[in-house]
Amino acid sequence: DCQKVSGAGGTVNALIASSAFRITHGEPKRFTKVADSGRTLHRFFCGDCGSPLYVQVSTRPDIVGLRVGTLDDPSGFRADADIFVKSAQPWDHMDPALPKYDTYPPGRSYTPP
Repeated sequence: DCQKVSGAGGTVNALIASSAFRITHGEPKRFTKVADSGRTLHRFFCGDCGSPLYVQVSTRPDIVGLRVGTLDDPSGFRADADIFVKSAQPWDHMDPALPKYDTYPPGRSYTPP
């Protein structure tokens, strides 16, 4: 699903507490989808340009998955894992130094769709 949404190998997200997150300009549009897991996924995007901004899962309203590319300066972001590698495309280069998980890592604080 992330491949289709991004038009690439996947998405890069930073997990942030909803209480620490706020929109400072404009009002994002929302697209809602029920995932294969049955969880409801809300994708938020810019209503002016269509850029994806963040995601929220209905079962974890306390967490926002912020699309890192939307940051004014994303250069400080450091990924800590590659996830859903079971559906990775053969042309998608992943950092060999990062741990790989077929789905989400055990004990991760974010419950995905």
